[in-house]
Amino acid sequence: MLISSSTTFAQYASDAFRYSEVNQTGTARFQAVGGNHAALGGDASAISGNPAGLGFFTRSELSISPGFSNNSTDTKYIDRVTSAGKSSTNLANASLVITSQPGFQRKWKRTSLGISFSRQQSFQNRFNYAGLNKSSNFLDRAIEDANAVGWTDEDYNQELQDNQGTYRYLDHAYYQLQTIYPTKFVSTSEGYGPPYARDDDKNATLQQGFFNSKGVQSQWTIAYGGNYNDKLYVGGSVGFSRIRYNYTHMLHDSIINASYFHSTTNFQDFSSSGTGINATFGLIYKLNPFVQLGASLTSPTFTAIRETFNQSVAANYIRGSITNDQGVDIGPRESRISIVPNDFEYSILSPFKGSAGATYFINNKGFISGTVEFVGYSGMRLRTNFLTDQENEDFRTNNNSEVKDVYRNVVNARLGGEYRFGLLRGRLGIAYCADPYYERLDGIKRDRLLYSAGVGARFSRLFADLAGTYSVYKSTYTPYTLENPDKQYFTANISNKALNVVLTVGYNF
Repeated sequence: MLISSSTTFAQYASDAFRYSEVNQTGTARFQAVGGNHAALGGDASAISGNPAGLGFFTRSELSISPGFSNNSTDTKYIDRVTSAGKSSTNLANASLVITSQPGFQRKWKRTSLGISFSRQQSFQNRFNYAGLNKSSNFLDRAIEDANAVGWTDEDYNQELQDNQGTYRYLDHAYYQLQTIYPTKFVSTSEGYGPPYARDDDKNATLQQGFFNSKGVQSQWTIAYGGNYNDKLYVGGSVGFSRIRYNYTHMLHDSIINASYFHSTTNFQDFSSSGTGINATFGLIYKLNPFVQLGASLTSPTFTAIRETFNQSVAANYIRGSITNDQGVDIGPRESRISIVPNDFEYSILSPFKGSAGATYFINNKGFISGTVEFVGYSGMRLRTNFLTDQENEDFRTNNNSEVKDVYRNVVNARLGGEYRFGLLRGRLGIAYCADPYYERLDGIKRDRLLYSAGVGARFSRLFADLAGTYSVYKSTYTPYTLENPDKQYFTANISNKALNVVLTVGYNF
C-alpha cells in the first residue's frame, strides 16, 4: 500500500506542468504574428492576453474563431519506429468587445469591456510504440510491487476475501491471474511468499503500446481597458479556467515461444477535470506615432482538480499448461480483472507569468512586434486535503520538492509582423519556448519553435483572418520503470509535428 501511494504521489509534478504549459492562443491575427500580446492592441486577443489592448478599440466588435488541429508522431521504441496521427476541430476563440463613446474633452478618451472564450491548451495526442524487449516486460513491475509488500499467497487470498472479491492493486490482479507467483516456502500456515517470479522470464517479449489523449484547457475572461490621452493604455482582467483531460493507454506484451501465457495486457483509463481563477493587469505606452511599449502580469491560476484512474489487466492463458498431479487444468478462471478505481482530489498553483514587448509601426503599411515572456515553472505548487493529515503533508512536501528539482523558470520569445496591401494583410511570426527542465531527460532537448503565417482582409464592418502555426518538438514516454538492475526497461522517444489552423471572422458595430 505504501509503495502504491508513493508511486501515485510522484506523477503530480508532471501533471502540474501539463496544465501550466504556455501555448499559442488568441485570434487568427495574433496567432499569425507569433502570439504577440504584450505591445499590440485593437484585437480581441487582448482580452485574455494584455487587457490594456482594449483601449485601442474605436468600435464594438463581435468575432468567432473556429480551428483545426492535426498532430502526427513518429515513435522509436527499442528497435522500431511507429507512426500515428490525430486530427480534430475546435473553437479557438469567441469574443465580444463593447466600446464606450469617445470623450474628446477628457483625458480618458475611451474605455472598452471585453468578454471572451479562449482555448488555452489542447491535450489532443496519439502515439503508438512497439519493440522487441529481450530484458523485461510489464509483469516485472508487478513482481517488484509484490516483493515490496511481502505478502504470502495466503495473505493475497485473505485480502481478496476481506474485500469481497475486489482487486485493489496491480500485484493483486496479476497474482490472481497466476501470471506471477511466490517461490519461497514460508511456513505451513502462511504458505509461499516472496520473492515472486513469472514464467518464461528469459523469453523475449514483443511489446506494443497505444496511447490516445483528448481534452482542452479553456478560459472565460472578463476584461476592462481604457485609453488615457492616446498615450497610456491600461487594463485588467479576471479569467475563469476549466480543464478537461482524458487518456487511454494499452500495453500488450506478447511472449515469444510462450509456455503458459501467450500474452498479458495492461489497460489504463484516466480522466480529470478542474476549474481555476486568475487575474491579469497590463499597460501599453505609446512613445510616439511609431513606437509603443507594453507589459502585462498574470497571477498564478489556482485550480482545483478531480481525477479518476481506472486500470485492468488481462492474460491470454494457454489451456492445459498448468495442471495438478491428476492432470486437471488449474489455470486461471478469469482472463481479465479490473482494479478498483482510484479517485483523488488536489489543487495546483500554476506559474506566475509576465511579458514585455515593443511594436514598431512602418507608417501605415504595417508593424513589427516582439515579446519576451517570463514563466515561473519552479513556483508551481501542489496540495491536497483528500488524504490523512500526514499523507497530505507528504503529498505537498514530495511534489513541491520535485517541482523545484525538475523544473526551472524560463524566458520565451516571440517575433512577428504584419504588412498591409490595401484591404489585405499578410503576416508572419515565430515563437521560441524554452526547455523548462533543469536537465535533459534521456538526452532530449525540449525547447520548441513555432512558425506561423496568415492572411487577412478588412472591410468597412466585416473582417476575416486565416492563420496557421506549425511546430516540431521532442517528447518521451516510459510505460513502466524497474528498480532491479538486472532488468532493463525502455523509453519511447517521440517526434511530434503539430499543425494548428484558425479562421477568425468578425463584425464591427
